[in-house]
Amino acid sequence: MQENQRRADRNSGTGKGASKSTRTGTNNADSPPRVRHIGRVVAVFVAVVLLGAAATAATIAYLNTPPRGFAAEDSRPFRVERGESVASIAQRLEDQGVIRSARLLRLISVARTTQNRFQSGNYLLTGGISALEIHDYLISGRQQLVRVTVPEGWTIRRMAAQLEAAGIVDADRFKRATQSRELLARFDIPADSAQGYLYPDTYYFQEDYPAEQVVAHMIETFFGVIRDIAPELDALSPEELHEQVILASIIEREYITPDEAPLMASVFYNRLNAGMRLESCATVVYVMTEEEGLSHPSRLFYRDLERESPYNTYRNSGLPPGPISNPGRTALSGAFHPADTDYWFFVLQGENADRHHFSRSYQEHNQATVLYLRGPRS
Repeated sequence: MQENQRRADRNSGTGKGASKSTRTGTNNADSPPRVRHIGRVVAVFVAVVLLGAAATAATIAYLNTPPRGFAAEDSRPFRVERGESVASIAQRLEDQGVIRSARLLRLISVARTTQNRFQSGNYLLTGGISALEIHDYLISGRQQLVRVTVPEGWTIRRMAAQLEAAGIVDADRFKRATQSRELLARFDIPADSAQGYLYPDTYYFQEDYPAEQVVAHMIETFFGVIRDIAPELDALSPEELHEQVILASIIEREYITPDEAPLMASVFYNRLNAGMRLESCATVVYVMTEEEGLSHPSRLFYRDLERESPYNTYRNSGLPPGPISNPGRTALSGAFHPADTDYWFFVLQGENADRHHFSRSYQEHNQATVLYLRGPRS
C-alpha cells in the first residue's frame, strides 16, 4: 500500500520533489519584470538629463549670438570705466543691444575667473560678434586709440595741454615725465628736460596712458627721424647733438617755407662762427610766452628785445641754454645740412609775406627792413 501510495504521489506531482520544483519555477517567472522596470526608470532619467543638457546648451548658444539689431557692418563705441564691475559692464552692453544676455556675460567671466581683468578705456565694438568674443575683447586691453597730431615747433607746455584735452595724459604728469632723470639718462639727453626731443607727429595713444610711456615714445620717434637725417649721429657726443637740436628749435620757429630752413641755418652758423649774437626774434617770443607767461605777440617792439633772459639772443652771445621748441624734420635737416652761403641777416619780405629776405651786409638788411616797415607799394 505504501509503495503504491508513493507511486501515486510521484505521478500526481504532490510529493516533496514536485513541491520544490513548483516554488522554484514561480520565483524565476517573477524576476524579469522587476529588472525591466528598473531599466525603464534609468532610461527615462538619462533621457531627461540629456534633454535638459541639450536645452541648456541650445539656450547658451542662442544667448551667445549677437542681437539682430547689431549687424556685422555696424559699430558702436563703448567705454569701460575704471573700477567698473562686471555686472555693470554686462548690463550696459545688454541695454545698448550689444549682447543678448548680461547674465551670460557674467557667467562667462566667472567661469574664466576674469571678473577683475576688464580693462578700462574706450573700445569700438563691431557688430556680428558673440558675447564670448566681446568678453575676450574687453579683457584684452585692445582699446580704441585716440589720434592726436602734435604740430611742429610746439613747446612742452602746449603739448601737455593738447594731450590732456584729448584725454591721453594729465598735463602736469606729462610735464614731470619730460623732466624724469631716468628718461633723460636713458636717452643720453644732457639737459633738465626733453624739450627739443619730443618729435612732432601724429600719434595714436590709449586714453589715460602712462605719461612716461608717452614721452618715451615721442623721444624714440625723434631718434628714429634723426638717424635718417644724420647717418653720422653715432659719431656725435650727446652735447654736440644737443647744440644742433637747440639750433633746429630756433630755425623751426623762424622759417616759413621749407627751402628757407637750410638758408637760416647758414646765417646762424655764420654768426656763431664769427662770435656774433644770433638775434633771433623767436627766442624773444619764447621768453615772453614760456618764461613770462604772456600771450603770443603779433609783433615785437625794440623794448621787447631788451628783456632779460639767458634765452634772449639779442642780449646774449652763442646759443640759448636749451631748445625753445620741438623741431620737425625740416628744421632738423636744415641744422644738420645747412646751405653754404655768405648771408648774415634775414627779415620778412612784408607783413603778410610767406618768405624772408636774406642779406649779405648790414646795409642791405636795413634796406630790406625799411621796405618791410613801409609795407608793399601799391
